[in-house]
Amino acid sequence: MPNPRFLQTAERWKNKEIPTEREKKQRPIKQKTPFATGNVNYSFLEGNSGKQILEEYNQRVKADYKDSSALKVLSFADNVVQGSNPFAFVLLNKILTQQKMRIATPADLERALEKEAINLRDTYGDSGLVLRGGGEPNQYLARDLINQVKQKGSLQYPLMIPLEGLDLKYDSNSPHNLSFQLTDFSELIYASQLNKINQSKKFNRADEQGLPIFEDNGSRTLYSNEDGGLCRLCRNRDLDLNARFRFSLIRTTMAG
Repeated sequence: MPNPRFLQTAERWKNKEIPTEREKKQRPIKQKTPFATGNVNYSFLEGNSGKQILEEYNQRVKADYKDSSALKVLSFADNVVQGSNPFAFVLLNKILTQQKMRIATPADLERALEKEAINLRDTYGDSGLVLRGGGEPNQYLARDLINQVKQKGSLQYPLMIPLEGLDLKYDSNSPHNLSFQLTDFSELIYASQLNKINQSKKFNRADEQGLPIFEDNGSRTLYSNEDGGLCRLCRNRDLDLNARFRFSLIRTTMAG
């Protein structure tokens, strides 16, 4: 049964339109065990524990990332941590793993939807990156990741990389002074579903990797009208899946 406190919090932050930078921001979801297990403890970063995690996050931003503006997107309001972009979530995950928690992967979120374990409708959130080539958008970061992937083995596009397995480093050559780093825990998932040819296809559910299983009468939509570079993978308020440049890597958004 869904956590009543979680659902109450989610309902309180419903948003009817694509969020803008001026609106309330996304609240990260943490979990102590993968959704695939029977012993799940999931929540937003709330209360004193959420505040302490945010304090450590802000300290790390200053100490390890030279107060990078791309990371200064999290805040604490209404007793919950708010805000999101892929850079911030990677750093946040580094802190959560020290407490035997982690951010959710695309597969985690799809399992939760299938089991109706979390009310994600009217919310918005990031869970991965989509790599389609070495050009724009985000050319520098795309090429950097391509070099790293090639060191691990073969490369086939498009590639989905969950944020949960990435690391982050300060990089003065990057447009955002940050770059993503693959780790031994990074998942490199060939995702043909995210090809541009599948733009606007419908689906209701996802496979074990969290990728859409297309069906003509689906109620959810994939937006994937890009054929190069690096994009964020995010879910919108209608549970649609976005893998396109419209949502820049540093923009922060709201979650319900």
